[in-house]
Amino acid sequence: MILPLSGRPPWPHSKTLLLCHYLSTYTSLLIYSSRNLTEYWVECVCRDPLLVLECCAVVSRGGRRRFGNMAVVFQVMAFGVRSLDEREVDDSFMAKLAKIATAEMISSKEINSDWQRAASGLLVAIGSHLPDLMMEEIFLHLSGPNSALLAMVQLLAKFASTDPLQFIPRWKGVLSRILPILGNVRDAHRPIFANAFKCWCQAAWQYSVDFPSHSPLDGDIMSFLNSAFELFLRVWSASRDLKVRVASVEALGQMVGLISRNQLKAALPRLIPTILDLYKKDQDIAFLATSSLHSLLTASLLSESGPPMIDFEDLEPILSTLLMVICINTDSKGQVGLKTYNEVQHCFLWIGLVYPDDLFVFLVNKCRLREEPLTFSALCVLKHLLPRLLEVWHNKRPLLVEAVKSLLDEQNLGVQKALSELIVVMASHCYLVGSSGELFIEYLVRHCALTDQNQSDIDNRPNKKVEQMKISAVTSGDLRAICEKGLLLITITIPEMEHILWPFLLKMIIPRTYTSAVAMVCRCISELWRHRSHNNDMLSECKNNAGMPAVEDLFARLVVLLHNPLAREQLATHILTAINEIRFEFQVMNERTRIKTQHILYLVSVSLRVLYHLAPLFPKNIDLLWQDEIPKMKAYVSDTEDLKQDASYQDTWDDMIINFLAESLDVIQDSDWIMSLGNIFAKHYELYASDDEHAALLHRCLGMLLQKVNDRAYVREKIDWMYIQADIAIPANRLGLAKAMGLAAASHLDTVLGKLKDILDNVGQSMLNRILSFFSDSFRTEDTDDIHAALALMYGYAAKYAPSTVIEARINALIGTNMLSRLLHVRNPRSKQAVITAIDLLGNAVINAAESGTPFPLKRRDQLLGYILMLMGRDDNDNFADYNELLRTQALALSACTTLVSVEPKLTVETRDHVMKATLGFFAVPNDPVDVVNTLIDNLITLLCAMLLSSGEDGRSRAELLLHILRQIDQFVSSPVEYQRKRGCLAVHEMLLKFRMVCVGGYCAVGCRGICTHNKQIDQTLYGNHSKLPTAFILPSREALCVGDRVIMYLPRCVDPNSEVRKISAQILDQLFSISLSLPRPATSSITSEDMESSYGALSSLEDVIAILRNDTSIDPSEVFNRILSSLCILLTKDELVVTLHNCSVAICDKVKQSAEGAIQAVIEFVTKRGNELSEIDISRTTQSLISATVYVTDKHLRVESLGAISSMAENTSPKIVFDEVLATAKRDIVTKDISRLRGGWPMQDAFYAFSQHMALSTSFLEYVISVLSQASIFKGELDSAADSHVVDNQTEDGMLQAAILALTAFFRGGGKIGKRVVEQNYASVISELMLQLGSCHGLADSGQQEPLRGLLTAFQAFCECVGDLEMGKILARDGELSEKESWVNLIGDIAGCISIKRPKEVQSICLFLTKSLDRPHKYHREAAAAALSEFICYSGGVKSFLEHMIEVLCRHVFDESSTVRRLCLRGLVKIPSINMPVYATQVLGVILALLDDSDESVQLTAVSCLLMVLESSPNDAVEPILLNLSVRLRNLQASMNAKMRASSFAAFGVLSNYGMGAQREAFLEQVHAAIPHVVLHLHDDDVSVRQACRITLKRVCSLMESEWLLAPVNTHSFLSDHRSNYEDFLRDIAKHFIQYLSSRIDTYMASTVQAFDAPWPIIQANAVYFSSCILSLSDDPHVLTLYHAQVFGMLVGKMSRSPAEVVRATCSASLGLLLKSSNSCSLLSTARLHRVDSARRSHDQESTGS
Repeated sequence: MILPLSGRPPWPHSKTLLLCHYLSTYTSLLIYSSRNLTEYWVECVCRDPLLVLECCAVVSRGGRRRFGNMAVVFQVMAFGVRSLDEREVDDSFMAKLAKIATAEMISSKEINSDWQRAASGLLVAIGSHLPDLMMEEIFLHLSGPNSALLAMVQLLAKFASTDPLQFIPRWKGVLSRILPILGNVRDAHRPIFANAFKCWCQAAWQYSVDFPSHSPLDGDIMSFLNSAFELFLRVWSASRDLKVRVASVEALGQMVGLISRNQLKAALPRLIPTILDLYKKDQDIAFLATSSLHSLLTASLLSESGPPMIDFEDLEPILSTLLMVICINTDSKGQVGLKTYNEVQHCFLWIGLVYPDDLFVFLVNKCRLREEPLTFSALCVLKHLLPRLLEVWHNKRPLLVEAVKSLLDEQNLGVQKALSELIVVMASHCYLVGSSGELFIEYLVRHCALTDQNQSDIDNRPNKKVEQMKISAVTSGDLRAICEKGLLLITITIPEMEHILWPFLLKMIIPRTYTSAVAMVCRCISELWRHRSHNNDMLSECKNNAGMPAVEDLFARLVVLLHNPLAREQLATHILTAINEIRFEFQVMNERTRIKTQHILYLVSVSLRVLYHLAPLFPKNIDLLWQDEIPKMKAYVSDTEDLKQDASYQDTWDDMIINFLAESLDVIQDSDWIMSLGNIFAKHYELYASDDEHAALLHRCLGMLLQKVNDRAYVREKIDWMYIQADIAIPANRLGLAKAMGLAAASHLDTVLGKLKDILDNVGQSMLNRILSFFSDSFRTEDTDDIHAALALMYGYAAKYAPSTVIEARINALIGTNMLSRLLHVRNPRSKQAVITAIDLLGNAVINAAESGTPFPLKRRDQLLGYILMLMGRDDNDNFADYNELLRTQALALSACTTLVSVEPKLTVETRDHVMKATLGFFAVPNDPVDVVNTLIDNLITLLCAMLLSSGEDGRSRAELLLHILRQIDQFVSSPVEYQRKRGCLAVHEMLLKFRMVCVGGYCAVGCRGICTHNKQIDQTLYGNHSKLPTAFILPSREALCVGDRVIMYLPRCVDPNSEVRKISAQILDQLFSISLSLPRPATSSITSEDMESSYGALSSLEDVIAILRNDTSIDPSEVFNRILSSLCILLTKDELVVTLHNCSVAICDKVKQSAEGAIQAVIEFVTKRGNELSEIDISRTTQSLISATVYVTDKHLRVESLGAISSMAENTSPKIVFDEVLATAKRDIVTKDISRLRGGWPMQDAFYAFSQHMALSTSFLEYVISVLSQASIFKGELDSAADSHVVDNQTEDGMLQAAILALTAFFRGGGKIGKRVVEQNYASVISELMLQLGSCHGLADSGQQEPLRGLLTAFQAFCECVGDLEMGKILARDGELSEKESWVNLIGDIAGCISIKRPKEVQSICLFLTKSLDRPHKYHREAAAAALSEFICYSGGVKSFLEHMIEVLCRHVFDESSTVRRLCLRGLVKIPSINMPVYATQVLGVILALLDDSDESVQLTAVSCLLMVLESSPNDAVEPILLNLSVRLRNLQASMNAKMRASSFAAFGVLSNYGMGAQREAFLEQVHAAIPHVVLHLHDDDVSVRQACRITLKRVCSLMESEWLLAPVNTHSFLSDHRSNYEDFLRDIAKHFIQYLSSRIDTYMASTVQAFDAPWPIIQANAVYFSSCILSLSDDPHVLTLYHAQVFGMLVGKMSRSPAEVVRATCSASLGLLLKSSNSCSLLSTARLHRVDSARRSHDQESTGS
């Protein structure tokens, strides 16, 4: 790679290596810019040009198609060729390079591209060494195509311009080859050839200059040139193409000096019009045409070989055209283009050298034509030619002066500018003499007085001529600048002008017309004085000149003109400079003259240095005053930039002028002269009729003068004159008049007050005013407003300047007699301002009187305050245009209120509050206009401070007032508008500064801390006489300042976006704690000396931060804020810290995001460092504040930060208290709001998210929520005993349960990695509580409250997602909302099973948690726990002790008050792993035996079902002891109405028969025989399950009885069939077998069967009827027949007629048939019939007897 120039590559020793290096890296040139490449290669060329050329030659192979940046290569090659020495030039190598360059030049049809110019540069460089070689190469291509021809012609032109000495000897060959083809050149290419001829001719001129003895022109060349000249003149210059014409004329201009004289003379008639025709074009063409014309005039007029070829008459068209060129080409500043202007002047100069008189007459005549363009141009030419043709025009002076005089009244600014310049030139050549000279000087001075208003007048002239020329573009400012420079130049550089200028310039000071030129006139006079040649002559000339103004005039004029120190030309500075120089002349003054007019020169000396000639007339002691005062005044106005920064500079300067005048008058002490000066002042009012600012100063000067006069009549006369001359409608004029009246009142108070009384009495009383007011109310209002405003100001300033000893009665009379109230009815804003200013002046007069030792109270001060508040209000008719004036009025009103508040007596509370209510709103005024609003705010702050200082009787009352004001300002301190915050902070800071000054034991005026020499003690008079009061009343306590409340208000401003607000707020905190530490501590305070030392150290650190802020505004605000917080953590006491934290919600809700973030950061910092000091109540209240802020904050980022503060509170204090408050807030929101529709989301959910994601709080928060869920009760019905009813508080109704569930859901969903890890760690407790809550929420769902269940299911689903258990989530989605008890119990069981499979290691922990939950008072919790445990016990066989514990717990709770718990515990017991069941079978069977007698049928059913399960794996020794008890209880349950119960009971009885083979066999067989009838009867039960159970049981019983005869019936189809007929067949069959094999048991069977006649089931009744009939029909046992036949027969008859069941009636009918068909039934029937007859007879007899 090619390295950049900054890192120069090492130069290889071997040229071959270097060449290879460049050859291998030349492609990298593509990535460099041309400039950098050129610079690099130039450096390389300087080292070895030949090597670089070889490299470039290699690179250039292939041309632009291979290497695009050929221009750089050619530039490097050209530089390299030029760098070669003659001995290093190789002809063959140069020829090679030349061919490369020409090949590239002719390879494209482009013309004048960058690479072509670079290639031509290379050829020119070769030609400088080998011109013939280059020419040969060029000549080869001159006959080629057009593109090659054009390139070669351009190359020849460039070579001629670059090296004319080499080109001219070879020019003939070029012309011989170019001229033949010149006639065939197309128009588009003719400019190239014309330009080439121009360059060749210029080269010929240069050659002739360098070698004057060798003529470059021979006959052949002349012939060629003549031919070309004719072609250009006759053909090309007549072309329609402008470019061709311009190029041809430019070439002809260079050729006219080379052709023959005859040919030139012949060509003039055609050539001159051709050139002049080009002037109609733009400025560039005009320049080219003028250049050619200049060459033509030079060749035709100044030829050495003959007379001029053009007469003057023939030159006039040229001259007229050239004059118009000056106008046409005038730019916007009134000046022609410099080049064109110079060429035109050269043309005029050549003509003037040949025809001077004719040209002078021509130009003067043009001036006299009064045609503005021609006049302007002629004046410009005269100004240029006058110095150059001075000798030949010497006798033309009178003519020129007269011509110029005739133009002095010309109105065109362009002509005036040219005329002014000509006057300056004429002055420099002594043309200005006598009265004409003064006339011209006056002309310059008059135009020095031009202002912008003059320009406006010119622009708005109704008859202004529309000019085609541009000379009107000259402005009055341009003309003024020219005249000022010219006048100053004449003064300084032309000594001969001294007699003209002095003392004539003095006359220019007084006239009003020249007011704006006084500055320049004064400067010129100063320069004359500095460069004077003879002092005495000048002074005598001034004295002898009768037309000079009086000294008093000069003095009065110049003193008033001192008014504006920032005026143009700094007039005041020139005046003071003059004064400073004049004082050196005082020592040579004549004593007699000095005594006679001893005061004159002093007064005039204040004006200008122009009064130098009056210096001998001034008294000697004036010098001392000047030496002291003048430098001060000059220093004040010397730096105008400083003045501009001071808004009150003008008032200060005017006061300095008045003071200077007063001191001068005191020194003079000549009453006659003073009165004479007063007359002059009165006379000068006409000079400032339209200048209100100077008129105002004139008023004051006259007022000060009247103060020095003792003649009362004179004073009254001048006062009347001032009032007449004053335009009181103009505020500035009105103010000057009022100040003048005040100054006069200092010595003539009664005279002034009398005048004011007359004015007041005559307001609106003149006849003219009455007539005008009759037609217009606005006239009356405006006129009286101005008069009232002026009167008010005059009264105010009269009070201000009047002696303090006499004003009390006047002020009381003014206010008490309502004279002032007559001045209040003004509407104009300026008039209101004047009245307010007057009231302010009255208050200041009272204050000044108190300071001077004559204090008195302002009795009606509150009334004046009311006046001010009324005046500063906005009227209904005010519009936007009056807004700025309204603000100014209000600013003045606040200043006046401040003054009145500061005077005695003290403000009442009512007045104070009224004023504050009316003024505090100004803090919210928009910021534009800035200067007015800033003044308004400053005055408002000053007013508040004045209220603080002047109110209150002691420190405590002032502290209360301070807090009252600060709290009123709080709304602006925390405003979302930046300027309001800044204003509020500024006000607070100033208030604290004033409070510290007044209420703290001493303060330092320069800001030192501790004991210092500047320390000032409190003025105890401010507090009155409190000697008998304790210190606590004199000084406020620290508690009275409410430091904590104030800190949290101003702390957010320390991170405000505005740097100024940040700095001020830090200063506020510093002042607050500085005051606090300075106040006495309570007697009960426990603060130690170490605490005080640390507090002062923190305060010192805070002050260091403030110092940094003052000096370095670029410091990181976050670093500053951190340091502030560190200091505050130490400075705040515990109580203040608590208050700060309690009130943090307002700060966090700050409208400025950055400040709100700072408040949150502060809370976190305070809690982190000092949270251990907070009590539970403090923690609770602080948390409530933080929650409140979180709720109201809408910005997501701020909400997150606020939640971070709550988390920090929990982390560093008591997390339970914080969690309680958060959950309580969530509960309230759930009850009172629709949290799903809250804008921006539910803040409490965000809080839950924050806790779940917090590294330190996530675990504790999860445990807290679980504990809340475990303690939440549902409703009163869920408790099992009255003893626990007192814990019920209806928490579901107020949302606590739902809040906890939502918190848990948020934890699962928003906890992220941290929350997920915590859930995994607490998996057992979480899943356990969730399952328990399933029971509770299903209980609520049963009562109609579905929301808790939905919320819990959502939480459960979130839990599944959190732990990644999708199977459990599917179970919940499938069965979660089933409200039946068995459904949710099964759901819990499914969940437990899923957990046992997926997380077997968690089972033991979960079971331990659930076993404890069985002791809870809440029924549904116990039920859910039992449901889960009943499932988990299946998976708990691995640990024996754990299994034993679970069995023990379940056994203990099988007697729970809840039947569901009993049932589920029993279900769990039977799920003991089969491998472990034999061990616990006895215990389980005992539980089952007990529950078989349970009062709840569901428990009994569960017990029977569980018995079936247990019996399958129970050993004989466990069953035998309770075999009979079980059989008895099962027999009882077989009669249950519950089909499942019957089925289970029969089935269990059958299984129980497996254990009847032992010692209890006989007893159990008795139970079997007692149960067999029931089993047989229920073989055809309505319930299929009962039928099936009975079939199985009957088979098992048969096996137990070892009766093979029973096997035959039970193996028949009838036994297994469900049809009624088949069942009846089975009954006949089994009855036959019973009678045959168990005849001894028939009696028992019949008893049981007969009892079944009353069974609750019709089908069982029918079965019993048929079964008993079958036995009786088949039995031959008389005993049985005797006992049961008649009974059964009668019951059959009765049921057949009375039974509602069809099956019973049908079966009875069939059964009766069986009985009637039987052989044993006949005797039994007769006997039965007799028994029935007897029974009927007996019953009939009994009825008869009874009747």
